[in-house]
Amino acid sequence: MSEFDYDLFVIGAGSGGVRAARMAAGFGARVAIAEDRYMGGTCVNVGCVPKKLYVYASEFGKSFEDSRGFGWSGTGPSFNWPTLRDNKKAEISRLNGVYRTLLANAGADLFDGRARIVDPHTVHVAGRSISAQKLLIATGGWPYIPEFPGSDLAITSNEIFDLEEFPSRLVIVGGGYIAVEFAGIFNGLGASVTQLYRGSLFLRGFDQDIREHAAREIPKSGVDLRFECNVAAIREQESLIVELTDGSMLEADCVLFATGRKPNLDGLGLEHTQVTLDEYGAIAVDDEYRSSEPSVFALGDVTGGMELTPVALAEGMAFARRQFGQPNQPVDYDFVPTAVFCQPNIGTVGFTEQEAREAFGSVTVYKSTFRPMKHTLSGRDEQTLMKLIVDTDSDRVIGLHMMGPDAGEITQGMAVAMRAGATKAIFDSTIGIHPTAAEEFVTMREAWTGD
Repeated sequence: MSEFDYDLFVIGAGSGGVRAARMAAGFGARVAIAEDRYMGGTCVNVGCVPKKLYVYASEFGKSFEDSRGFGWSGTGPSFNWPTLRDNKKAEISRLNGVYRTLLANAGADLFDGRARIVDPHTVHVAGRSISAQKLLIATGGWPYIPEFPGSDLAITSNEIFDLEEFPSRLVIVGGGYIAVEFAGIFNGLGASVTQLYRGSLFLRGFDQDIREHAAREIPKSGVDLRFECNVAAIREQESLIVELTDGSMLEADCVLFATGRKPNLDGLGLEHTQVTLDEYGAIAVDDEYRSSEPSVFALGDVTGGMELTPVALAEGMAFARRQFGQPNQPVDYDFVPTAVFCQPNIGTVGFTEQEAREAFGSVTVYKSTFRPMKHTLSGRDEQTLMKLIVDTDSDRVIGLHMMGPDAGEITQGMAVAMRAGATKAIFDSTIGIHPTAAEEFVTMREAWTGD
C-alpha cells in the first residue's frame, strides 16, 4: 500500500497538464488533476481556439469585398457581434466537456478548485488535503497590465472575447503576436483599430524581413499602426480618453493591453517548497521538468519556454513517459514551427537570418515577394513574402519564413521536411503544385544579394 493518495497530482488542466495526466493514467499511475478556472486551459478558452474562430469571422468581410472582382455584386451581409460571441461560447463549452470526458475515460480524478501546495507531497483543494508522490505544476501563463494612471480601465486578452458591446473604436497596446492578431481580428470585424508599440518595430524575435514586411502590409488593411508610442494614462468620460506618450490623445470604446504574460503562480503555495524561480519569474526546471524540489515538476508556459500549445502537449507526453512509462527521448525544440494569425498570416520555422549567421557563419538567403494570384482580380494591394535561409556548408535549409495567405498551413508541411534535414537541393528537385503560393518555396533558384 502506497503512503500517498496518488502517484501524480497535476495542478492545472490545460493542454500540458491534461496530456500528462491522461498519459500517466494510461501507464497505470494513480492520477488526480485540479483546475479552478478553465477546462482545457488558455488555448481552449481564451487563446488559440476562440482566436482562430474570430480570425475566420474577421476574414469574411474582406472576402465579400474581394468577390466583386470575380463578378459577384450586391450588398454584403451585416455583422452581428452577439452571434459570434455566443456561438463561440457554445463551442468552448462543448470543448470543456470533452476535456472532462477525456480525463474520466483515462481514469484520472478531477478536482474543481485551485490547488495550493502545503508541502512537497501535499496539496489542499476543494476542502481536502491530498498527498501524491509527485506534483506537476502546469498552470500556464496569465496576462498582465502594467500600472499607470487609469490602468484599471484597460482589459486583457482574457476579457476581449466576451465583451457585451462591440468596440467600434479599439486601442491595442503591444507588439507581440497577440496584439497583432487582435488588431487584424477587430479591424476585419469593422472596428476602427489603433495599435501602439513602444519600440521602433514590432514582432520582436521574428525574422527582420518578416517584421518589416508586416509593418508595411498590416496598415494596408486599415489598422492605424504606431511605433515608438505608448499609453501614458486613460481617463473615463463618455468614452475612454487615451493619453499617449507623444502628447496626443485617442478616444476609444475599449483599450486592450497585450503587453506580455507572466507565469500563473499566485496563491500556489510555492513558499512551502524549495522550488526556485528564474529571473523572469518562471519555475526553473531541468530537462526532465523537475524543479529544485525533487518531488515537484513543472512544464508548459509556467516554465518560461516556448509558449505554444503543441510544445506543452509534447512536454506533457515526454514527462508521463519518463516518469511512469518507458523512457523516451526528450522533446527536441529545434525547428518548431509556429504561426501568427494576423492578416495576412505569418508562418515561420527554424532560424531567423540573424540567428543563422551567428550559429552557422556562412548562410545563403533566398527571398521572393509577389502579389497573391487571388488579388490579381480582387484588386487588393497585398504582397506575400517568402524567405529561405540555407547553411552554405551543408546546403541544409535551416530557416523558412512566410507572410501571406495560408502561411501557417504551408509552414507546417515545410517543417516536416526541415526536421528531416532537407537540403536546398532537395527543395529544388521537388516538383511544385501549380498554381499555388507554396510552390514558390521549391522554385527559388537565385540567392538574394541585396535590395
